[in-house]
Amino acid sequence: MKNPSRLRTLLFFAGAAALALALAAAFGPTVCGIRVEFLLFAGTLIGVASLHRHTLGVAVTGMLTVALYKLFFAGFHEGTGLAGLALHAGHEWVILVNLLCLLTGFAILSNHFEKSNVTDLFPRFLPDGWKGGLVLLVMVFVLSSFLDNIAAALIGAAMAHQLYQGKVHIGFLAAIVAASNAGGSGSVVGDTTTTMMWIDGIPPSNVVHAYVAAIMALVFCGYFASRQQASYAPMVRGLPSGSKVDWPRLGIVALILAMAIAVNMTVNLRFNDISDQFPFIGAAVWTAILLSTFVRRHAWEIMPETLKTSAFLLSLVFMASLMPVEVLPKASWHSAFTLGFVSAVFDNIPLTALAINQGGYDWGMLAFCVGFGGSMIWFGSSAGVALSSKFPEARSTLSWLKNGWHVTAAYILGFAVLLFVMGWEPAAPHKAVPSPAPSAEVSPE
Repeated sequence: MKNPSRLRTLLFFAGAAALALALAAAFGPTVCGIRVEFLLFAGTLIGVASLHRHTLGVAVTGMLTVALYKLFFAGFHEGTGLAGLALHAGHEWVILVNLLCLLTGFAILSNHFEKSNVTDLFPRFLPDGWKGGLVLLVMVFVLSSFLDNIAAALIGAAMAHQLYQGKVHIGFLAAIVAASNAGGSGSVVGDTTTTMMWIDGIPPSNVVHAYVAAIMALVFCGYFASRQQASYAPMVRGLPSGSKVDWPRLGIVALILAMAIAVNMTVNLRFNDISDQFPFIGAAVWTAILLSTFVRRHAWEIMPETLKTSAFLLSLVFMASLMPVEVLPKASWHSAFTLGFVSAVFDNIPLTALAINQGGYDWGMLAFCVGFGGSMIWFGSSAGVALSSKFPEARSTLSWLKNGWHVTAAYILGFAVLLFVMGWEPAAPHKAVPSPAPSAEVSPE
């Protein structure tokens, strides 16, 4: 290998995997009453949170370590050894391919929406004073309901940077991330976590009531954040005008969303018995992309980075599928509420995958918790990480917590309102609960 630094990194992760596997084999199957798989899972999430420049390497290393442990020592839900691994992979491939197609397809969708110039018209509709900031946050919320929450946050941040001449309060930046995560929490096409629920068979109607909490949270943190921003720097008018909306690009966005929703509804309503045998949603998204190739050029140049991000997320999702969820405590509103705070520190994708595999949650409540909860710290959600690359001052965790206090308060308030209005309504199991993994040990004859 020509790059010594890359070789050292590879050897480091290989050594870490070997050490973790050896310790797991020596002390498993439980340590202090906790299954080894969960300890490896938690260690991977800690690595992801700590090593921001090597998140893909950490995720792949953790996934391979857990898979090897299950292969040689613990067994899979479907059986032991290579046969058990093959059966497990055969069961998970549809979900993984669907998620890969949606992650890459929605990246292209977001790019078309940004290049359509439609957001250049938004500032015209903003009122003066602090109310202008609040309406901007509402716009981010609405965008995120059908657009990737990262794109919605970046669009909102770009408008704020322009409107406030670069003087954007860190509390307002936190509110932009919160608004993007809140907007996606009740829509199965608005956030990766809710999309995962959708492709796993959870109906959109079981998620939409997350907006009861999300709207309350948006109003609360939006009010205080807009006041902060208005005191910090006033909104400046005289913005460039005359931008022309690229309607064909908006047509591509509508086509991709329409085909994904139509195909998923058709499969679930009429062909539900084969929905887990082929990635229908992902195929629909990419069919729409290929059909629109001659309308506008797609941004193929974003695919390498998108595929890298997708590989990171898919590694965590597959690792979550290997967890012995049958030994977890029963799902409850207490655990959903706690997951919101955990999401502020760890990536919410694997946490959501773990909850989906366990089943028994109120999916709307969970969607709000893992979505909005990640806004409490800048690295708790992908939108926050993306925004911090444009505004480096956001990377101060203490400053984010101090100035964005209203996000944490909004999370607690939104959750309390949702619990009071809707109660805890766990959905009926949408798939079979996995049986305990058989032992990998062979009895002597």
